[in-house]
Amino acid sequence: MFLSVFDMFKVGVGPSSSHTMGPMVAAARFLDALRAAPFQCAGVRATLHGSLAFTGVGHATDRATVLGLAGFRPETYDAAAAETALAQIRDTHRLHPEGLPELVFDPVHDLKFDFGPNLPGHANGMILMGTDAQGDVILQETYYSVGGGFVLTADELAGGKDTDDGPPVPYPFKTANEMLAMAQASGLSVAQMKRANELARGTPHSLDTGLARIWQVMNDCIDRGLHNDGILPGGLKVKRRARAIHDALLAERGLNQNAPHTINDWMSAYAMAVNEENAAGGQVVTAPTNGAAGVVPATIRYWLDHVPSASTSKVPDFLLTAAAIGGLVKYNASISGAEAGCQAEVGSAAAMAAAGFCAVMGGTPAQIENAAEIALEHHLGMTCDPVKGLVQVPCIERNGLGAIKAVSAASLALRGDGVHLVPLDACIETMRQTGADMSERYKETSLGGLAVNVPNC
Repeated sequence: MFLSVFDMFKVGVGPSSSHTMGPMVAAARFLDALRAAPFQCAGVRATLHGSLAFTGVGHATDRATVLGLAGFRPETYDAAAAETALAQIRDTHRLHPEGLPELVFDPVHDLKFDFGPNLPGHANGMILMGTDAQGDVILQETYYSVGGGFVLTADELAGGKDTDDGPPVPYPFKTANEMLAMAQASGLSVAQMKRANELARGTPHSLDTGLARIWQVMNDCIDRGLHNDGILPGGLKVKRRARAIHDALLAERGLNQNAPHTINDWMSAYAMAVNEENAAGGQVVTAPTNGAAGVVPATIRYWLDHVPSASTSKVPDFLLTAAAIGGLVKYNASISGAEAGCQAEVGSAAAMAAAGFCAVMGGTPAQIENAAEIALEHHLGMTCDPVKGLVQVPCIERNGLGAIKAVSAASLALRGDGVHLVPLDACIETMRQTGADMSERYKETSLGGLAVNVPNC
Protein backbone atom coordinates (compact mmCIF):
# COMPACT_ATOMS: atom_id res chain seq x y z
CA MET A 1 0.00 0.00 0.00
CA PHE A 2 1.34 3.42 -0.96
CA LEU A 3 -0.39 6.77 -0.87
CA SER A 4 1.86 9.70 -1.61
CA VAL A 5 2.15 12.62 0.77
CA PHE A 6 0.84 14.64 -2.19
CA ASP A 7 -2.27 12.47 -2.28
CA MET A 8 -3.02 13.18 1.37
CA PHE A 9 -2.12 16.88 1.07
CA LYS A 10 -3.50 18.44 -2.11
CA VAL A 11 -3.77 22.12 -2.91
CA GLY A 12 -7.35 22.89 -3.78
CA VAL A 13 -10.34 25.13 -3.25
CA GLY A 14 -13.06 25.26 -0.60
CA PRO A 15 -15.45 24.51 0.81
CA SER A 16 -15.22 20.71 0.43
CA SER A 17 -12.69 18.25 -0.94
CA SER A 18 -15.31 15.57 -1.60
CA HIS A 19 -18.16 17.86 -2.68
CA THR A 20 -16.28 20.68 -4.42
CA MET A 21 -12.84 19.48 -5.46
CA GLY A 22 -13.96 15.93 -6.30
CA PRO A 23 -16.80 16.92 -8.66
CA MET A 24 -14.54 19.47 -10.34
CA VAL A 25 -11.91 16.77 -10.86
CA ALA A 26 -14.54 14.32 -12.12
CA ALA A 27 -15.88 16.85 -14.63
CA ALA A 28 -12.36 17.59 -15.85
CA ARG A 29 -11.79 13.85 -16.28
CA PHE A 30 -15.01 13.60 -18.28
CA LEU A 31 -13.71 16.28 -20.62
CA ASP A 32 -10.67 14.07 -21.20
CA ALA A 33 -13.04 11.20 -22.03
CA LEU A 34 -14.88 13.44 -24.52
CA ARG A 35 -11.58 14.40 -26.15
CA ALA A 36 -10.64 10.73 -26.52
CA ALA A 37 -14.04 9.61 -27.82
CA PRO A 38 -14.28 8.53 -31.49
CA PHE A 39 -17.44 10.60 -31.94
CA GLN A 40 -18.21 14.24 -31.28
CA CYS A 41 -20.62 15.35 -28.57
CA ALA A 42 -22.72 18.49 -28.91
CA GLY A 43 -23.74 18.92 -25.27
CA VAL A 44 -23.29 17.62 -21.71
CA ARG A 45 -25.56 16.84 -18.75
CA ALA A 46 -24.92 15.85 -15.14
CA THR A 47 -26.81 14.31 -12.21
CA LEU A 48 -25.70 14.44 -8.58
CA HIS A 49 -26.61 11.61 -6.21
CA GLY A 50 -26.51 10.78 -2.51
CA SER A 51 -24.65 13.24 -0.33
CA LEU A 52 -23.62 15.25 -3.40
CA ALA A 53 -27.32 15.95 -3.93
CA PHE A 54 -28.43 16.44 -0.33
CA THR A 55 -25.68 18.91 0.62
CA GLY A 56 -24.58 19.88 -2.88
CA VAL A 57 -25.83 23.46 -2.83
CA GLY A 58 -24.22 24.22 0.53
CA HIS A 59 -20.96 22.62 -0.60
CA ALA A 60 -21.01 24.39 -4.01
CA THR A 61 -21.11 21.02 -5.78
CA ASP A 62 -23.23 22.38 -8.62
CA ARG A 63 -20.87 25.32 -9.10
CA ALA A 64 -17.81 23.03 -9.00
CA THR A 65 -19.32 20.67 -11.56
CA VAL A 66 -20.07 23.50 -13.96
CA LEU A 67 -16.55 24.90 -13.59
CA GLY A 68 -15.03 21.44 -14.07
CA LEU A 69 -16.99 21.04 -17.30
CA ALA A 70 -15.65 24.44 -18.34
CA GLY A 71 -12.09 23.16 -17.86
CA PHE A 72 -11.22 24.39 -14.36
CA ARG A 73 -9.16 22.23 -12.00
CA PRO A 74 -8.69 22.66 -8.22
CA GLU A 75 -4.90 22.89 -8.28
CA THR A 76 -4.90 25.81 -10.74
CA TYR A 77 -8.18 27.44 -9.69
CA ASP A 78 -8.49 31.16 -10.40
CA ALA A 79 -11.43 32.74 -8.55
CA ALA A 80 -11.79 35.78 -10.82
CA ALA A 81 -11.67 33.69 -14.00
CA ALA A 82 -14.21 31.30 -12.48
CA GLU A 83 -16.71 34.10 -11.83
CA THR A 84 -16.34 35.33 -15.41
CA ALA A 85 -16.82 31.82 -16.80
CA LEU A 86 -19.91 31.15 -14.67
CA ALA A 87 -21.55 34.38 -15.81
CA GLN A 88 -20.89 33.53 -19.46
CA ILE A 89 -22.26 30.01 -19.06
CA ARG A 90 -25.43 31.28 -17.37
CA ASP A 91 -25.97 33.82 -20.16
CA THR A 92 -25.06 31.72 -23.21
CA HIS A 93 -25.80 28.13 -22.09
CA ARG A 94 -22.54 27.16 -23.78
CA LEU A 95 -19.23 25.66 -22.63
CA HIS A 96 -15.94 26.22 -24.43
CA PRO A 97 -13.47 23.72 -22.92
CA GLU A 98 -10.04 23.55 -24.52
CA GLY A 99 -9.67 20.93 -27.24
CA LEU A 100 -13.40 20.42 -27.69
CA PRO A 101 -16.12 22.02 -29.81
CA GLU A 102 -18.69 24.30 -28.23
CA LEU A 103 -20.96 22.29 -25.92
CA VAL A 104 -24.59 23.06 -25.08
CA PHE A 105 -25.09 23.21 -21.31
CA ASP A 106 -27.79 25.03 -19.35
CA PRO A 107 -26.95 24.77 -15.63
CA VAL A 108 -30.61 25.12 -14.67
CA HIS A 109 -31.88 22.22 -16.81
CA ASP A 110 -28.80 20.08 -17.51
CA LEU A 111 -27.55 19.73 -13.90
CA LYS A 112 -29.95 17.68 -11.76
CA PHE A 113 -30.00 16.86 -8.04
CA ASP A 114 -31.25 13.28 -7.60
CA PHE A 115 -32.54 12.79 -4.03
CA GLY A 116 -33.32 9.10 -4.51
CA PRO A 117 -31.22 6.17 -3.31
CA ASN A 118 -27.43 6.44 -3.41
CA LEU A 119 -25.58 5.03 -6.37
CA PRO A 120 -24.19 1.58 -5.46
CA GLY A 121 -20.49 2.42 -5.17
CA HIS A 122 -20.34 5.30 -2.69
CA ALA A 123 -22.48 7.97 -1.03
CA ASN A 124 -20.86 10.64 -3.23
CA GLY A 125 -21.89 9.71 -6.75
CA MET A 126 -22.38 11.63 -9.98
CA ILE A 127 -23.22 10.70 -13.56
CA LEU A 128 -21.87 12.77 -16.45
CA MET A 129 -23.29 12.43 -19.95
CA GLY A 130 -22.33 13.59 -23.41
CA THR A 131 -25.19 14.16 -25.84
CA ASP A 132 -25.55 14.46 -29.58
CA ALA A 133 -27.25 17.32 -31.44
CA GLN A 134 -30.69 15.81 -30.72
CA GLY A 135 -29.96 15.59 -26.99
CA ASP A 136 -29.57 11.80 -26.92
CA VAL A 137 -26.89 10.41 -24.58
CA ILE A 138 -23.99 8.94 -26.56
CA LEU A 139 -21.32 8.83 -23.80
CA GLN A 140 -21.86 8.32 -20.09
CA GLU A 141 -19.61 7.79 -17.06
CA THR A 142 -20.28 7.36 -13.35
CA TYR A 143 -17.82 8.95 -10.93
CA TYR A 144 -17.44 8.62 -7.18
CA SER A 145 -15.83 11.31 -5.04
CA VAL A 146 -14.46 9.07 -2.28
CA GLY A 147 -13.07 11.74 0.04
CA GLY A 148 -10.08 14.06 0.16
CA GLY A 149 -10.46 15.00 -3.50
CA PHE A 150 -9.94 11.40 -4.69
CA VAL A 151 -12.15 10.45 -7.66
CA LEU A 152 -12.79 7.03 -9.17
CA THR A 153 -15.01 5.86 -12.02
CA ALA A 154 -17.46 3.08 -11.26
CA ASP A 155 -15.21 0.60 -13.08
CA GLU A 156 -12.11 1.79 -11.22
CA LEU A 157 -13.86 1.44 -7.88
CA ALA A 158 -15.19 -2.03 -8.72
CA GLY A 159 -11.76 -3.09 -9.99
CA GLY A 160 -9.92 -2.01 -6.85
CA LYS A 161 -8.17 0.98 -8.44
CA ASP A 162 -8.23 2.69 -5.05
CA THR A 163 -5.42 0.33 -4.01
CA ASP A 164 -1.82 0.88 -5.02
CA ASP A 165 -0.56 -0.57 -8.30
CA GLY A 166 2.64 1.42 -8.83
CA PRO A 167 6.31 0.40 -8.64
CA PRO A 168 7.42 -1.24 -5.36
CA VAL A 169 8.50 0.88 -2.40
CA PRO A 170 11.02 -0.17 0.27
CA TYR A 171 8.61 0.06 3.22
CA PRO A 172 5.16 -1.01 1.97
CA PHE A 173 3.37 -0.98 5.34
CA LYS A 174 -0.39 -1.16 5.08
CA THR A 175 -1.10 -1.40 8.81
CA ALA A 176 0.29 0.38 11.84
CA ASN A 177 1.62 -2.94 13.12
CA GLU A 178 3.61 -3.42 9.91
CA MET A 179 4.84 0.17 10.15
CA LEU A 180 6.18 -0.42 13.67
CA ALA A 181 7.79 -3.72 12.69
CA MET A 182 9.55 -2.13 9.70
CA ALA A 183 10.69 0.80 11.81
CA GLN A 184 12.18 -1.53 14.40
CA ALA A 185 13.87 -3.73 11.78
CA SER A 186 15.31 -0.79 9.83
CA GLY A 187 16.09 1.56 12.71
CA LEU A 188 14.36 4.35 10.76
CA SER A 189 11.73 6.80 11.89
CA VAL A 190 8.25 6.89 10.35
CA ALA A 191 9.23 10.02 8.41
CA GLN A 192 12.42 8.41 7.11
CA MET A 193 10.53 5.36 5.86
CA LYS A 194 7.88 7.56 4.27
CA ARG A 195 10.58 9.66 2.60
CA ALA A 196 12.24 6.53 1.23
CA ASN A 197 8.91 5.39 -0.20
CA GLU A 198 8.34 8.77 -1.84
CA LEU A 199 11.85 8.76 -3.35
CA ALA A 200 11.18 5.34 -4.88
CA ARG A 201 8.69 7.13 -7.16
CA GLY A 202 10.07 10.66 -7.38
CA THR A 203 13.14 12.84 -7.02
CA PRO A 204 14.51 14.53 -3.89
CA HIS A 205 13.97 17.91 -5.52
CA SER A 206 10.32 17.30 -6.35
CA LEU A 207 9.67 15.92 -2.88
CA ASP A 208 11.36 18.79 -1.04
CA THR A 209 9.85 21.54 -3.19
CA GLY A 210 6.46 19.90 -3.04
CA LEU A 211 6.52 19.67 0.75
CA ALA A 212 7.69 23.27 0.99
CA ARG A 213 4.78 24.39 -1.19
CA ILE A 214 2.27 22.41 0.87
CA TRP A 215 3.37 24.14 4.07
CA GLN A 216 3.54 27.54 2.34
CA VAL A 217 -0.06 27.23 1.13
CA MET A 218 -1.17 26.05 4.58
CA ASN A 219 0.62 28.91 6.35
CA ASP A 220 -0.61 31.51 3.87
CA CYS A 221 -4.15 30.26 4.43
CA ILE A 222 -3.77 30.76 8.19
CA ASP A 223 -2.45 34.29 7.63
CA ARG A 224 -5.34 35.18 5.30
CA GLY A 225 -7.85 33.83 7.77
CA LEU A 226 -6.30 35.84 10.61
CA HIS A 227 -6.50 38.98 8.47
CA ASN A 228 -9.96 38.67 6.91
CA ASP A 229 -13.23 39.30 8.70
CA GLY A 230 -16.88 39.73 7.80
CA ILE A 231 -19.79 37.34 7.19
CA LEU A 232 -19.32 33.97 5.53
CA PRO A 233 -21.41 33.21 2.42
CA GLY A 234 -24.27 30.73 2.37
CA GLY A 235 -27.11 32.35 4.29
CA LEU A 236 -26.36 31.33 7.88
CA LYS A 237 -24.72 34.72 8.46
CA VAL A 238 -21.87 33.12 10.37
CA LYS A 239 -19.38 35.77 11.41
CA ARG A 240 -15.66 35.16 10.97
CA ARG A 241 -14.04 35.07 14.42
CA ALA A 242 -10.42 34.05 13.90
CA ARG A 243 -9.18 37.60 13.36
CA ALA A 244 -10.87 38.98 16.48
CA ILE A 245 -9.63 36.12 18.63
CA HIS A 246 -6.10 36.51 17.29
CA ASP A 247 -6.13 40.28 17.79
CA ALA A 248 -7.26 39.82 21.39
CA LEU A 249 -4.55 37.24 22.04
CA LEU A 250 -1.91 39.57 20.63
CA ALA A 251 -3.16 42.42 22.84
CA GLU A 252 -2.99 40.23 25.95
CA ARG A 253 0.55 39.05 25.21
CA GLY A 254 3.12 40.16 27.78
CA LEU A 255 0.56 41.10 30.45
CA ASN A 256 1.44 38.01 32.53
CA GLN A 257 -2.23 37.62 33.36
CA ASN A 258 -3.19 34.83 30.99
CA ALA A 259 -4.34 31.49 32.31
CA PRO A 260 -2.41 28.50 30.90
CA HIS A 261 -5.47 27.29 28.99
CA THR A 262 -5.30 30.39 26.78
CA ILE A 263 -2.90 28.42 24.59
CA ASN A 264 -5.97 26.53 23.38
CA ASP A 265 -7.33 29.78 21.99
CA TRP A 266 -4.20 30.19 19.86
CA MET A 267 -4.66 26.72 18.37
CA SER A 268 -8.35 27.37 17.78
CA ALA A 269 -7.63 30.72 16.11
CA TYR A 270 -5.15 29.11 13.70
CA ALA A 271 -7.53 26.26 12.82
CA MET A 272 -10.60 28.48 12.53
CA ALA A 273 -8.66 30.86 10.27
CA VAL A 274 -8.14 28.00 7.80
CA ASN A 275 -11.70 26.75 7.92
CA GLU A 276 -13.19 30.22 7.59
CA GLU A 277 -11.10 30.60 4.44
CA ASN A 278 -12.34 27.20 3.29
CA ALA A 279 -15.96 28.14 3.98
CA ALA A 280 -15.45 31.26 1.87
CA GLY A 281 -14.22 29.17 -1.07
CA GLY A 282 -10.56 30.07 -0.64
CA GLN A 283 -7.41 28.10 -1.39
CA VAL A 284 -6.67 25.40 1.18
CA VAL A 285 -4.80 22.11 1.44
CA THR A 286 -6.73 18.89 1.99
CA ALA A 287 -5.44 17.52 5.29
CA PRO A 288 -6.80 14.95 4.61
CA THR A 289 -10.02 16.76 3.55
CA ASN A 290 -11.18 20.35 3.22
CA GLY A 291 -13.67 20.00 6.07
CA ALA A 292 -10.76 19.02 8.32
CA ALA A 293 -8.18 21.27 6.65
CA GLY A 294 -7.42 23.36 9.73
CA VAL A 295 -6.22 20.70 12.16
CA VAL A 296 -2.78 19.86 10.73
CA PRO A 297 -1.70 23.43 9.82
CA ALA A 298 -2.94 24.76 13.17
CA THR A 299 -0.89 22.15 15.00
CA ILE A 300 2.21 22.97 12.95
CA ARG A 301 1.73 26.71 13.49
CA TYR A 302 1.25 26.17 17.23
CA TRP A 303 4.46 24.17 17.33
CA LEU A 304 6.45 26.76 15.36
CA ASP A 305 5.10 29.79 17.21
CA HIS A 306 4.86 28.49 20.76
CA VAL A 307 7.28 25.58 21.31
CA PRO A 308 10.88 26.75 21.92
CA SER A 309 12.55 23.78 20.21
CA ALA A 310 10.57 24.14 16.97
CA SER A 311 12.29 24.62 13.61
CA THR A 312 10.84 24.96 10.12
CA SER A 313 13.49 22.48 8.95
CA LYS A 314 11.42 19.74 10.64
CA VAL A 315 8.11 20.62 8.98
CA PRO A 316 8.72 18.02 6.21
CA ASP A 317 9.09 15.32 8.88
CA PHE A 318 5.78 16.45 10.40
CA LEU A 319 4.02 16.25 7.03
CA LEU A 320 5.57 12.91 6.06
CA THR A 321 4.64 11.33 9.39
CA ALA A 322 1.12 12.72 9.23
CA ALA A 323 0.71 11.45 5.66
CA ALA A 324 1.83 7.97 6.69
CA ILE A 325 -0.91 7.83 9.33
CA GLY A 326 -3.50 9.35 6.99
CA GLY A 327 -2.69 6.72 4.39
CA LEU A 328 -3.33 3.94 6.90
CA VAL A 329 -6.71 5.42 7.81
CA LYS A 330 -7.77 5.89 4.20
CA TYR A 331 -6.61 2.43 3.13
CA ASN A 332 -8.17 0.56 6.05
CA ALA A 333 -11.25 2.70 6.75
CA SER A 334 -12.22 6.07 5.26
CA ILE A 335 -11.51 9.79 5.25
CA SER A 336 -14.95 10.58 3.80
CA GLY A 337 -17.61 12.25 5.93
CA ALA A 338 -20.28 10.96 3.56
CA GLU A 339 -19.05 7.42 4.16
CA ALA A 340 -18.20 7.40 7.88
CA GLY A 341 -19.14 10.74 9.45
CA CYS A 342 -16.83 13.40 10.83
CA GLN A 343 -14.79 10.81 12.71
CA ALA A 344 -13.36 10.06 9.26
CA GLU A 345 -12.50 13.72 8.62
CA VAL A 346 -11.59 15.62 11.78
CA GLY A 347 -10.82 12.35 13.57
CA SER A 348 -8.36 11.33 10.86
CA ALA A 349 -6.89 14.84 10.78
CA ALA A 350 -6.36 14.83 14.53
CA ALA A 351 -4.62 11.44 14.34
CA MET A 352 -2.37 12.74 11.56
CA ALA A 353 -1.57 15.95 13.45
CA ALA A 354 -0.91 14.09 16.70
CA ALA A 355 1.50 11.76 14.93
CA GLY A 356 3.31 14.60 13.20
CA PHE A 357 3.58 16.67 16.38
CA CYS A 358 4.83 13.66 18.34
CA ALA A 359 7.47 13.02 15.65
CA VAL A 360 8.92 16.55 15.67
CA MET A 361 8.91 16.53 19.47
CA GLY A 362 11.26 13.54 19.36
CA GLY A 363 8.77 10.72 19.73
CA THR A 364 9.64 7.14 18.84
CA PRO A 365 7.62 5.21 16.24
CA ALA A 366 5.76 3.49 19.10
CA GLN A 367 4.91 6.84 20.69
CA ILE A 368 3.81 8.21 17.31
CA GLU A 369 1.47 5.25 16.81
CA ASN A 370 0.15 5.78 20.34
CA ALA A 371 -0.44 9.50 19.72
CA ALA A 372 -2.41 8.81 16.55
CA GLU A 373 -4.50 6.18 18.33
CA ILE A 374 -5.37 8.46 21.25
CA ALA A 375 -6.46 11.25 18.92
CA LEU A 376 -8.58 9.01 16.70
CA GLU A 377 -10.10 7.06 19.58
CA HIS A 378 -11.58 10.20 21.07
CA HIS A 379 -13.30 11.14 17.84
CA LEU A 380 -14.99 7.76 17.35
CA GLY A 381 -18.68 8.10 16.59
CA MET A 382 -18.49 11.77 15.61
CA THR A 383 -21.25 12.59 13.15
CA CYS A 384 -21.25 14.87 10.12
CA ASP A 385 -24.40 16.99 10.30
CA PRO A 386 -23.57 20.43 8.85
CA VAL A 387 -26.26 23.03 9.29
CA LYS A 388 -27.78 23.98 5.91
CA GLY A 389 -25.21 21.72 4.24
CA LEU A 390 -22.52 24.38 4.71
CA VAL A 391 -18.99 23.61 5.90
CA GLN A 392 -19.40 26.12 8.74
CA VAL A 393 -21.39 24.86 11.73
CA PRO A 394 -20.07 22.81 13.52
CA CYS A 395 -17.13 22.35 11.16
CA ILE A 396 -15.11 25.52 11.80
CA GLU A 397 -14.93 25.24 15.59
CA ARG A 398 -14.54 21.48 15.35
CA ASN A 399 -11.17 21.94 13.65
CA GLY A 400 -9.96 24.02 16.59
CA LEU A 401 -10.95 21.29 19.02
CA GLY A 402 -9.33 18.72 16.72
CA ALA A 403 -6.01 20.55 16.93
CA ILE A 404 -6.28 20.81 20.72
CA LYS A 405 -6.98 17.07 20.94
CA ALA A 406 -4.06 16.33 18.62
CA VAL A 407 -1.57 18.22 20.81
CA SER A 408 -3.02 16.66 23.98
CA ALA A 409 -2.84 13.18 22.47
CA ALA A 410 0.80 13.63 21.44
CA SER A 411 1.70 15.04 24.85
CA LEU A 412 0.15 12.03 26.59
CA ALA A 413 1.96 9.64 24.26
CA LEU A 414 5.29 11.38 24.87
CA ARG A 415 4.79 10.86 28.62
CA GLY A 416 4.73 7.11 28.02
CA ASP A 417 6.93 4.54 26.35
CA GLY A 418 4.57 3.67 23.50
CA VAL A 419 3.07 0.64 25.21
CA HIS A 420 -0.72 0.92 25.35
CA LEU A 421 -3.86 -1.21 25.31
CA VAL A 422 -5.67 -0.28 22.09
CA PRO A 423 -3.57 -0.60 18.90
CA LEU A 424 -4.04 2.05 16.20
CA ASP A 425 -5.08 -0.71 13.80
CA ALA A 426 -7.93 -1.71 16.13
CA CYS A 427 -9.01 1.90 16.46
CA ILE A 428 -9.04 2.39 12.66
CA GLU A 429 -11.09 -0.79 12.23
CA THR A 430 -13.49 0.40 14.94
CA MET A 431 -13.89 3.67 13.08
CA ARG A 432 -14.68 1.77 9.87
CA GLN A 433 -17.28 -0.39 11.62
CA THR A 434 -18.82 2.61 13.38
CA GLY A 435 -19.11 4.41 10.05
CA ALA A 436 -20.82 1.40 8.50
CA ASP A 437 -23.31 1.27 11.38
CA MET A 438 -23.94 5.02 11.43
CA SER A 439 -27.30 6.25 10.16
CA GLU A 440 -27.14 7.95 6.76
CA ARG A 441 -28.70 11.01 8.43
CA TYR A 442 -25.38 11.65 10.14
CA LYS A 443 -23.12 11.17 7.13
CA GLU A 444 -23.01 14.56 5.38
CA THR A 445 -26.63 14.57 4.29
CA SER A 446 -27.83 17.33 6.69
CA LEU A 447 -30.88 15.20 7.46
CA GLY A 448 -30.22 14.78 11.19
CA GLY A 449 -28.49 16.16 14.26
CA LEU A 450 -27.59 19.85 14.34
CA ALA A 451 -28.75 20.24 10.76
CA VAL A 452 -32.39 19.74 11.77
CA ASN A 453 -32.28 21.18 15.28
CA VAL A 454 -30.71 24.56 14.50
CA PRO A 455 -32.59 27.20 12.46
CA ASN A 456 -31.14 27.45 8.96
CA CYS A 457 -31.42 31.22 8.77
